[in-house]
Amino acid sequence: MKVLLGLSGGVDSAVSAVLLKEQGHQVDTVYLECWKEPGCRAEDDRKDALQVALQLDLPFQVLDLKQAYREQVMQYFLDEYEAGSTPNPDVMCNKIIKFGLFYDWAMKQGYDAIATGHYAATDGECLYIPKDKHKDQTYFLYQIKQEQLAHVIFPLQDLTKDQVRKLAKQKNLPVANKKDSVGICFVGDINVPKFLKENLGEKPGEIIDDQGNVIGKHRGLWFYTVGQRHGFTYDKKKYAQQHPEFDKTELPALYVIKKNADKNQLVIGPKQATAAQEFTVANLHLIGANEQDLLNSSDLQVRIRNTGKLVNCSITKQGKNYLVKTEKPVEGIASGQSAVFYHKEKKLIKCLGGATLL
Repeated sequence: MKVLLGLSGGVDSAVSAVLLKEQGHQVDTVYLECWKEPGCRAEDDRKDALQVALQLDLPFQVLDLKQAYREQVMQYFLDEYEAGSTPNPDVMCNKIIKFGLFYDWAMKQGYDAIATGHYAATDGECLYIPKDKHKDQTYFLYQIKQEQLAHVIFPLQDLTKDQVRKLAKQKNLPVANKKDSVGICFVGDINVPKFLKENLGEKPGEIIDDQGNVIGKHRGLWFYTVGQRHGFTYDKKKYAQQHPEFDKTELPALYVIKKNADKNQLVIGPKQATAAQEFTVANLHLIGANEQDLLNSSDLQVRIRNTGKLVNCSITKQGKNYLVKTEKPVEGIASGQSAVFYHKEKKLIKCLGGATLL
């Protein structure tokens, strides 16, 4: 096939290029330039991507998507934080950039498929957890459209990360020992609190406990997320007075359990208060399944963060939204994040899609 590979400058997409070429595909490569601000890794990544393409003798070009990324991904990131939610920029990046603009551009150029270095699996119809379950990225891919999967290749779906590194070294790829990227998609490991302060400023408000007692002040709700333990201070003496059930000399560690955006209040409490066995989701997006598949499933599982465990659950409809009940308590349910659903299908675990936590 005629395949356009997104070459990021990392080891995963570099090994993907090797595999696609060895499989006999006609492979062209493209570097997606999305963010070029001081301190970001884009310049180095682009050079690394070009070096890989040159070594493998593959056509290479740069696709400038900076404006779309800034307006549709980073603005969403800031808007969600300002509204009191915790955004999921990697989900939005995949939807808008990689499987949006990049995919559409490739199809218009006459390519049979796009390929990426994601750890995910597909049979052309459905999305599955790959061989390397620890590196699984299906959580970030749940917004992909089912009809796109016939034109998407995940070359790493049957490999582990260790195998990818080993192959990169065998092929003497220039990025064989390059560390994995961390942080926000295309941006990297930026200082998020600093970035938020530069763009949103500060908006001080009250810190309250789970009974409504004011016990401190915060700098602005966007600096915190549910489940966070550090980054805020409170009056421990006052908290101890309000909670005689705790030993005053051994108060529990307190966590962010909620953000009341309408009152600009940050609610904190003990760790067990961050856990729940039911939550509401909206904007359901499904892949290779319909609503009834979810509502009637007897082996449905959900995860609420990329590194979260799969937890057995059931789902019921509530107007336009859905109520999810889990078999075990789930910690850190943050508004704005994603709940992604799965179920076992023979030896595979199929990703059915997901929704936004309310």
